[in-house]
Amino acid sequence: MKILFHYDAGEQLQTQVQALAAQGLDVVCCPEGPEQPFLEQLKDAEVLWHVLHAVDKDIIAQAPNLKLIQKIGVGVNTIDLDAARAQGVAVCNMPGTNSQAVAEMCLMLMLQTLRKTPVLDKACRSGQWYLDANSKEQLGEIHGKTVGLIGFGAIAQRLAPVLEAMGARVIYTARSDQNNDGRQAYTFCDLDTLLAQADIISLHIPLTDDTEQLIDSKAIAKMKTGAIIINTARGPLIDETALYQALTEGKINAAGLDVFATEPTPGNNPLLSLDNVIVAPHVGWLTRETWERSIGVAAENSLAIANNTPLRFQVI
Repeated sequence: MKILFHYDAGEQLQTQVQALAAQGLDVVCCPEGPEQPFLEQLKDAEVLWHVLHAVDKDIIAQAPNLKLIQKIGVGVNTIDLDAARAQGVAVCNMPGTNSQAVAEMCLMLMLQTLRKTPVLDKACRSGQWYLDANSKEQLGEIHGKTVGLIGFGAIAQRLAPVLEAMGARVIYTARSDQNNDGRQAYTFCDLDTLLAQADIISLHIPLTDDTEQLIDSKAIAKMKTGAIIINTARGPLIDETALYQALTEGKINAAGLDVFATEPTPGNNPLLSLDNVIVAPHVGWLTRETWERSIGVAAENSLAIANNTPLRFQVI
């Protein structure tokens, strides 16, 4: 069975997937993007391991042998599900495989925004050992803060007890109260209450028609002055124009962003010019450990397609 792994895999990862040949899985690695050799390799592929580059209806149409699109990760908003369904292509994701990595990234961004890491790094590298008075008075801790988690899935559930152990008060909003299933109870509230109470707001929801630009100028107006916002979920959850304005006017103290409305985000994105914004190129999920877990699920589902057995985490 030919599997097209649409990712610029390094030597270690290539060695890992090539070892799957012993199980009858021929994994071909191809850098992300629409350029050749991707489309040529796609023609006879039976399985596509998809990371981030969008799989639209035109791509699916050029894969007549395709049986499975395996998302490496959780969000399937980059896959044309209607086109896959019409062509009889199954789609699976893998919830939980990157939860630890993303939870740690969220925590790191919270700490970096509180400690003004870009300001400290820039000052130290330029030979400025002593900070100006204003900068020295802006550094903060998680302890004593109210952290609001928008969404309470696997990532937020890993993050919440860590934040609590560090002395934060954790509140969350979700489609339903999650305190009835045996987990540690955290305060469940509606979105408006969370926005009004949280010192730090972290997004943990999928991108849908209902959640696109959930954090807009109206939502920002409801936040505490000086709040911090963290986004490791999906960029379009935030209105970037409204966020930039709030950051420059002081309504929002800082932001930690691993995702952007357009990816790759252009170099002239105004958010990139601000010292009170910590940025990363959508790599919150990216650890060696995530790959180990992910390749295991992807291989299992690829074998399931070959053997006509049930798939794990099937979306369609």
